[in-house]
Amino acid sequence: MILESWMDNVCNPTTKNINWFALWLHFYGIRVISMLNGKSILITGGTGSFGRKCTSVILERYTPERLIIYSRDELKQFEMASEFDHPAMRFLIGDVRDEARLTMAMNDVDCVIHAAALKQVPAAEYNPMECIKTNIHGAQNVITAAIENNVHRVIALSTDKAANPINLYGATKLASDKLFIAGNNLVGKRDTRFAVIRYGNVVGSRGSVLPFFRQLLDNGCKELPITDPRMTRFWITLQQGVDFVLENLHRMNGGELFVPKIPSVRITDLAESLAPGLPTRIIGPRPGEKFHEVMCPKDDAHLTLEFDDHYIIKPAINFSHQLQSALEKLSEIGKPVEQGFEYNSGANRHFLSVEELVALNKTIL
Repeated sequence: MILESWMDNVCNPTTKNINWFALWLHFYGIRVISMLNGKSILITGGTGSFGRKCTSVILERYTPERLIIYSRDELKQFEMASEFDHPAMRFLIGDVRDEARLTMAMNDVDCVIHAAALKQVPAAEYNPMECIKTNIHGAQNVITAAIENNVHRVIALSTDKAANPINLYGATKLASDKLFIAGNNLVGKRDTRFAVIRYGNVVGSRGSVLPFFRQLLDNGCKELPITDPRMTRFWITLQQGVDFVLENLHRMNGGELFVPKIPSVRITDLAESLAPGLPTRIIGPRPGEKFHEVMCPKDDAHLTLEFDDHYIIKPAINFSHQLQSALEKLSEIGKPVEQGFEYNSGANRHFLSVEELVALNKTIL
């Protein structure tokens, strides 16, 4: 990520001690900026929590020619247009289930960030066919439309629930991940490339546990419902998620599955950080809910490379010679993980303490 405090220090002409790593980040940042300046970017599901934050960051840091929000809800688009009054903004009503509309929307688009999905686990279990239509058929439509329009880069958002899935939502996102990775073999001589971002629970996003707990407390609840005291989750903020996506939009060769190194939280610590001393009530896990989430499964250890701040899971299939050579170069930089390695929220090296959660909650709620 571009670290603003370090950037200020590097660019300050009165500084005496040059931080060479920060200087490298500065030039790396310029490369990222030059990639997005003057470009047309389309975000599917752009009126959601991620899309709104991503829009804010892109308009703050870069000067795109067009920033296209593609989604189904006209009211959310109207509200977002009022919030982001910018000449680059475009709002297109459409569903990822509609291939023809997607193909039209991606005309002359350079980069696509695919964030549209049906994400609620219970809703997916109860409405499986609808979840499949959006998360799997929609992914296929994004790939087809991107190839048809020779879109330069496509990055798809995934979830930790796609690793060894036990619920329908996770299963559909695993299928989506496989589709996007394999999409690199369909491009022929085009310059279109596909990659996937996989990360955990987004702090404070709509439907997440943090605002749910906060609402219960605001309504005067006498206890907080928790699924199980053993339960852990990966924890990432919207800002971190957006930064990671934009970094890898530049970094990707095509075919990678990027996983950030992020902390875990215990559900009991989260409850304590919001309401110290308040009793909790164990309600048991919902259908399809795990005690711990996984982002890099053991079965993919032979494909997983470790970097300073992230992991990359290489594709299990062979690509064209050009793409395969680019992916092999990752091994010169990344460190292969040990056989049997698993990136698991319950065995994570970094857990947020109650005090750290208290401080983080203040920035979110």
